[in-house]
Amino acid sequence: MNPALALQPGVLLAAVVGAGLAAGVVLLVLGIRGTASDPARPPSVAAARWARWRRAVASPAVSGRVAGAVLVGGLILVVTRWPVAAVGLAGLVFWWPRMFGGTRAEQEQIRRLEALVTWTEALRDTVAAHASLEHAIPATTHSAPPLIRSALVRLSGRIRARTPLDDALLALAAELDDASADLVIAALILNVRRRGDRLGDVLSGLATTAREELDLRRRISAGRAGLRRGVQIVIALTLAFAVFLFVFGGTYVRPYDTPAGQIALAVAVGLFAVGFTWMRHLSAAHRPPAFLRRPQGSPR
Repeated sequence: MNPALALQPGVLLAAVVGAGLAAGVVLLVLGIRGTASDPARPPSVAAARWARWRRAVASPAVSGRVAGAVLVGGLILVVTRWPVAAVGLAGLVFWWPRMFGGTRAEQEQIRRLEALVTWTEALRDTVAAHASLEHAIPATTHSAPPLIRSALVRLSGRIRARTPLDDALLALAAELDDASADLVIAALILNVRRRGDRLGDVLSGLATTAREELDLRRRISAGRAGLRRGVQIVIALTLAFAVFLFVFGGTYVRPYDTPAGQIALAVAVGLFAVGFTWMRHLSAAHRPPAFLRRPQGSPR
């Protein structure tokens, strides 16, 4: 092993540990002291980004991922004395939920769409009983699925507060933030503005279309879940093979102890990272864009 390279792991490990401790102290001080803000002064773009980054770092999920990445990276560095392998595996641990997660969020979207379909059908039946839209919406609120009930309760509150119905429906669209919900809400807004008498037929057609979209989303989600499992199996087999080579490879892996070997390893790790990113793109759920305008200041 090259003596010059052998000195690097200890130095790098000390630098990583020192940087982690310093970052922890800074975050602790910021959390205790807080920051003063002027409510009359709108935050700048840089300040908003810094606030989002600080909230993300302070969250338990991100803190756990950072700790796991540092621990794995330090362990790999001590065992193999390969800085590139340590950085690559630390990055894999940190980005694992982002690269191969998404199933929970996708299932949440499917459940939200299912709740919306159920409420649309209930609203259709209530309107068919010759109830006005202003009375049908509050009547179907308490029997709505729990996933969207709170948003419908706020919509009913806006109606009771004499908010124009089309504005209240736009606020509901901003809360639900789903393209399928926009279709239903757009039909309701058109009925409010034009006072049409075929709302029941429109809602019936929308409910049928949403049911078909729901079945399609479920099939697509099952296919994406299989792709994610396949990628995870490939990663597990690759890591197992790499461990086998390191333990039993002998002279085969000895060239990686040199700087040139680390460069070659960096190229291989980069190719794997590109492949994993591409697979993540294939298995990610791409939400269709909303087409209803959002009230100013509503979250997107």
